[in-house]
Amino acid sequence: MDQFVRELLAGNAAHAAAFDDRFDDLQDGQAPQAVTVCCSDSRVLQDAMWDNTEPGALFTCGNIGNRVIQQTEEGSVVSGDVLYPLAHTGTETAVVVGHTGCGAVTAAYEDLTSGLDEPAGIEHCLDLLKPHLAPGIERLPDGLSREAEINRLVEYNVDRQIEHLRHSTDVPDAVTAVGVVYDFQDEYDGNRGEVHVINIDGETDVESLQAAHPEIDDRIERLWEY
Repeated sequence: MDQFVRELLAGNAAHAAAFDDRFDDLQDGQAPQAVTVCCSDSRVLQDAMWDNTEPGALFTCGNIGNRVIQQTEEGSVVSGDVLYPLAHTGTETAVVVGHTGCGAVTAAYEDLTSGLDEPAGIEHCLDLLKPHLAPGIERLPDGLSREAEINRLVEYNVDRQIEHLRHSTDVPDAVTAVGVVYDFQDEYDGNRGEVHVINIDGETDVESLQAAHPEIDDRIERLWEY
């Protein structure tokens, strides 16, 4: 058995011992307070970023590019794993979590600008991102470094996912959609690992967001107001 797998199992044993009674009220169902849609990048700690240790509090979804979009025979829809808690467990908050240096956004950018040769499974995921990122590439300011362009497209991608949630007739009207960026590359003001709010229900203007949400005004920040 691989040593790291053994370490994972040992860690799980400690987890089970500490969490045993935390499942007492969750045996028959769940009512998470929010669904989070995070990039599956190993540096993005989906529960730990919120300091969450409570089972049942968050419905966590992860994929490359923090996508809410799924392609079906009916066209583009909200992905079922994101939609499930909104449609069936009374969850009324959806949080889309992008992150600095996103590899999926980088790959989509490279594919759109110079072309890539990826396995079919990865190409499928990039194809879900590229149509929504292409207009953003055209709108990028001149004179930016490649890294700066990528991190502005990270915000642009989060905005497009929020837009898709808000325009879907499958998502209940009561749902609040929040877009954030998790920063571990010192792009935003604050500590590494902080989440910065960039979009609430489609509003992206920083001053408007800060005026509407003064209780979190120090957490609202964007790199790009296009």
